[in-house]
Amino acid sequence: MANRFKANRAKAPSTRGWVLLLVIIVLICLLVQNPRKFTTSLVVDTPVSTMQKVLWKQNIKSQWRPCAWWKGDPRELPELPVESTGYIKVECFGGLNQMRRDLCDGVGIARLLNATLLVPHFDGAAYWNDTSGFADIFDVDYFIQRTKGFVRVVKELPQTLTQVKPVFINCRKRKDPFDYIEEVLPLLKKHKVIRILPAASQRPDRYPLFAKSARCQACYGAIRLVKNLEQQAELMIKKLPRPFLTLHLRFEPDMIAYSQCMYPSLSIESIKAVDAVRDSRNAFTGDTELAWRKRGKCLLTPSDVAFIFQALHIPKDMPIYMATGDGILEKEGFTSVYTNTFTKSTLLDEESLDLLKGNSKAALDYHIAVQSDYYIATMFGNMEKMVMPMRVLRNNYNSLLLKKKEFTNATLRGLNASALKKLMWQCHKKAFVTGKGLALPDCFCEENL
Repeated sequence: MANRFKANRAKAPSTRGWVLLLVIIVLICLLVQNPRKFTTSLVVDTPVSTMQKVLWKQNIKSQWRPCAWWKGDPRELPELPVESTGYIKVECFGGLNQMRRDLCDGVGIARLLNATLLVPHFDGAAYWNDTSGFADIFDVDYFIQRTKGFVRVVKELPQTLTQVKPVFINCRKRKDPFDYIEEVLPLLKKHKVIRILPAASQRPDRYPLFAKSARCQACYGAIRLVKNLEQQAELMIKKLPRPFLTLHLRFEPDMIAYSQCMYPSLSIESIKAVDAVRDSRNAFTGDTELAWRKRGKCLLTPSDVAFIFQALHIPKDMPIYMATGDGILEKEGFTSVYTNTFTKSTLLDEESLDLLKGNSKAALDYHIAVQSDYYIATMFGNMEKMVMPMRVLRNNYNSLLLKKKEFTNATLRGLNASALKKLMWQCHKKAFVTGKGLALPDCFCEENL
């Protein structure tokens, strides 16, 4: 009897083994028949879901919404005057997002002066050899329709004024406090047509809500890409795995030269590229450079960004669209760590890429950044001033500005990697939770949750 009992015990593991094998076979069959249903029924802690739990799923304390004074019915605003004081054409220079910012300011000025706005002229030739105009990038008819009731907008001057030579007013040479009513309105009434390069801010005590409303509506409620560019951007988005993150990384030669900071780790090739565009902007040295760096004026290198990403627990296989120019330097410092990266070059065929100019490329980056699941920028520039508010309008608060000042000062104090990662996590978490990392304009108001 004892021997028989031992024999039965010896066979037991073999029986359990067959049962386990049968269960595995059944599971495989279920997976083959309906993989989507099977996989979604499991709680799998993938790298992306881990990031959502750790970084983006924090309980935020406040949200930012479009302020009611411009997002409401334009019929509640003061009616536009029966007669216009004249016509204003905004001169827009620089990169696409800088020109768009100038346009927004120009709309506010036109409404302040009870003027009619001419569809602006975009001059990107000096910036990146691009002759495309406003109508080549943005939907003009949509812009006119969406600003109706806020400001008058026309495509062309009336026939009676086509021979009038516009007077040019460069407001960038003026100093604050500046008053367009005192400085510009008399010239507008006299000449009827002016070209203006806006820059100086209107005195806040003489900038009524109806003018601010026009600026906010034009900037965040009236601009969309022309159909062909929007369709191209959407095709690119379809090629990107979801969820994906858009990274706006600024480390081009001109930006490095403009920062006037020292970057000792640059390769010889990168140094040559920077020197070629430096002009009179020599890098600061000694105490001047150190003080400048402590103020957070130096760029984050791609390697710095990779380090901060790891501190934020962003998985290394996260799909990342890099909204950068073609001349980004030392990119390998980031892509060697985060290898699942995409660019316009990887998402477009060579023929489509060759047809794109500077403004068109920037427009694609802008659209993808707005539509992406997450958005991170290495500095607060003109693109962030446009992208982050548009993401908030879509109720997407998963945006963040990296804390380059905090990172720089921590490295100057000699923090080790572990302590630095902890500090980066804490300061970025606070920025995300409070909404301070969004850096939104005055068109948006805070709502406590």
